Amino acid sequence: MTTTAPPRHYTPAQYFALEQTAEHRSEYHHGAIIPLTGGTLNHNRIAGNLFALLKAALRGTGASAFIGDLRVSIPSHDRYTYPDVLMIQGDPQFLDDRTDTILNPSVIIEVLSKSTQNYDRGDKFLAYRSIPSLQEYILIDQYQIHLEQLSKLDDRNWNLRTYTAPEPTLTFTSLDLAIAIADLYEDVTFPAP
Repeated sequence: MTTTAPPRHYTPAQYFALEQTAEHRSEYHHGAIIPLTGGTLNHNRIAGNLFALLKAALRGTGASAFIGDLRVSIPSHDRYTYPDVLMIQGDPQFLDDRTDTILNPSVIIEVLSKSTQNYDRGDKFLAYRSIPSLQEYILIDQYQIHLEQLSKLDDRNWNLRTYTAPEPTLTFTSLDLAIAIADLYEDVTFPAP
């Protein structure tokens, strides 16, 4: 008879210590450390294109864009995540004395993969909604031109807008900003149907 050990429970301090020396990033969920999957070429191109477009468009606005390596703290759900791209309006607010863990994202953007799309649309969005500063959550499909934009209406309600090939621009509701969808998907090759 074989037995399996119960999953290990980590404190946030243990998680942060492990992340400092880890070769690959992991998220923290209620004491569990969840390794992040590797990205694809399309995933990388979309996130990179978006970051470059946002960085140029936000210059001088008081808002900033960040890509991949900044963690977001979600205290009410005991989670730390790494969004693909995030935006902050004004100065970043950090967790304690850390300069790698953000408390005040205004826009979070995830590039969907087959293995994470249900989580990104479900539990992850549920957790992200608890962040008071968050105004928009955008999901970008890497396998076809398809975006889902969730915009905060009030503390309990979010509006969903879906973008597909005919729409020319992704228009942010929390900023006076629009990005050409064709530029977002520049150099992205979709798999054959």
